[in-house]
Amino acid sequence: MEISSEDNNLMEKVLPPVEQESDVELETKVKKYLRGEGANLETLKDKKLKTQLASREKLYGKSAKAAAKIEKWLLPAEAGYLETEGLEKTWRVKQTDIANEVDILSSRNQYDIVLPDFGPYKLDFTASGRHMLAGGRKGHLALLDMMNMSLIKEIQVRETVRDVAFLHNDQFFAAAQKKYAYIYGRDGTELHCLKERGPVARLRFLKNHFLLASVNMSGQLHYQDVTHGGMVASIRTGKGRTDVMEVNPYNSVVGLGHSGGTVTMWKPTSQAPLVQMQCHPGPVSSVAFHPNGHLMATSGKERKIKIWDLRKFEEVQTIHSFHAKTLSFSQKGLLAAGTGSFVQILGDSSGGSSHNYTRYMNHSMVKGYQIEKVMFRPYEDVIGIGHSMGWSSILIPGSGEPNFDSWVANPFETSKQRREKEVHSLLDKLPPETIMLDPSKIGAMRPSRRKEKPSRGEIEAEKEVAIEAAKSTELKNKTKGRNKPSKRTKKKKEMVENAKRTFPEQEHNTAIKKRRIVEDAAAELPTSLKRFARKN
Repeated sequence: MEISSEDNNLMEKVLPPVEQESDVELETKVKKYLRGEGANLETLKDKKLKTQLASREKLYGKSAKAAAKIEKWLLPAEAGYLETEGLEKTWRVKQTDIANEVDILSSRNQYDIVLPDFGPYKLDFTASGRHMLAGGRKGHLALLDMMNMSLIKEIQVRETVRDVAFLHNDQFFAAAQKKYAYIYGRDGTELHCLKERGPVARLRFLKNHFLLASVNMSGQLHYQDVTHGGMVASIRTGKGRTDVMEVNPYNSVVGLGHSGGTVTMWKPTSQAPLVQMQCHPGPVSSVAFHPNGHLMATSGKERKIKIWDLRKFEEVQTIHSFHAKTLSFSQKGLLAAGTGSFVQILGDSSGGSSHNYTRYMNHSMVKGYQIEKVMFRPYEDVIGIGHSMGWSSILIPGSGEPNFDSWVANPFETSKQRREKEVHSLLDKLPPETIMLDPSKIGAMRPSRRKEKPSRGEIEAEKEVAIEAAKSTELKNKTKGRNKPSKRTKKKKEMVENAKRTFPEQEHNTAIKKRRIVEDAAAELPTSLKRFARKN
């Protein structure tokens, strides 16, 4: 029995209004996940290509429909932003106004911890956002449970702390202290002292590769594998001292900002930078990467914030605001910039299509507080601010991802789940060779390129260039009779001969000479031994 299109239309009309609304809602969600307009198959003449593109478009449609259904049924929560009416502006809404409208649990995320004797403070959050690590410049380290608002452990190391970072979970954290970097356990026990790095300025952890990346006071970049403790790479950047360092969450490439206005990107298997961009005319003060990995924000001393598209390495926007000392992207793409005692939140008003960042929210600290670090808390509409008098937390509506995946980051995980997750993450650990600018190329085949043999004229031209280069090479002045004209002439002749040997024609002539020598030797042999000579 076949159902015609008229019957389908009739069935759609018979459906209850609630189900009709859900179908319309599903269609709008499907459009959001589609990859733009499909290819025009009618203009193609190649049947094989036409079939391949048709099957691919069909797969794209199925994946968009599956993603829309998952969003509808499994991701019920939606991110809420500040909305104003008429002439009202979102950046004029203060934290006191927000606190009067939110629930009790959300209002608990607004607080100020005043510790003037140990600041300024650096902050770091775990991937789930449940735990926070605070490190004071004057030696105070504190581990906190943000869900219960309780202090787990605090220690005083009695020396300068420049930066702090969690490792793969809340059980271990690293601190960059005065002379060396140290790794501590959850209970405050010192586990390792990393003396190979020297005095460390910044620390970051690459969770997919279990690598602890750091840059020291002399500008050396180090990668250390925390599973076996071995040093994977030690790279001299050659750009001088820097304290600007960030990791791209998309491809685990480390970005460094330098005093010459350049931003370099590094991986552990290369001694040269993957990318070197001239971003500012003066020193780079901060770098931040968007969660999707395609956008980068940089700030310079010339009081500008620039947004870069890393797919084309082009500047897409310049924001004339202030000298941002620290930058941070939220999970939903909001950009926080902090300087002095002022924090500004920028939002993409175009919804991510044209990357047009405008002012979204403002927050002024108490006069005299100097902001050291701003960082959004994952899966919460909260931003942590480390400053000279302690640390603070304020509400930023729409900054956090409203739905969390318990297989990726679970704020409510038990100790058993944590152990299981740790074992699985160790089994899924990626080697350092997988760090690259475009991780989608992993597992793909490199196109084969047959090397074309150069012509005789090209070989002769290259040979002449190499000989001229060898003749024009300036020799060093040596002492104790090694600088005589005869020895210098002999050295020049050797260099010219070495230049000639590098070409295939020379190798071919050498092989011919060897063959002739063998043939001459075989001709001189007695008749009884000629049968043992090599035959071509």
